[in-house]
Amino acid sequence: MKALLTNYHQSPRKVRLVADLIRGKSVVAARAALLYLPKKSSPVIGKLLDSAIANASRVGATAENLFVKTITVNKGGVMRRTRPFARGRAGRINKTMSIVFLELGTSASVKTPKKSNRKAAAKKVAAK
Repeated sequence: MKALLTNYHQSPRKVRLVADLIRGKSVVAARAALLYLPKKSSPVIGKLLDSAIANASRVGATAENLFVKTITVNKGGVMRRTRPFARGRAGRINKTMSIVFLELGTSASVKTPKKSNRKAAAKKVAAK
């Protein structure tokens, strides 16, 4: 129930604004938020969300039981361009791309205990 978008032509800083908005929300709420958000990356992340939902439906999960478990935006490749400046000089313009990773989780999934509670949980199982 994962989806990956590579070489998206927008800086990671701008894409993270949209990613932070939908992190932890249900799929229905995330779709609604992306539909009305006036950002360039919102339709693209919406397509990525639809792709992750399609991957989850192959396993047998329904969209009502899913939520955005993790979404990370990392720096991708950089296109380097030059632009002429005054007095014969040139300046470099970096066009950074983004890599977006999205993972969905089921709301009925059992969460593992934290590290500090694992020993206590193991003792309880051993005592039984």
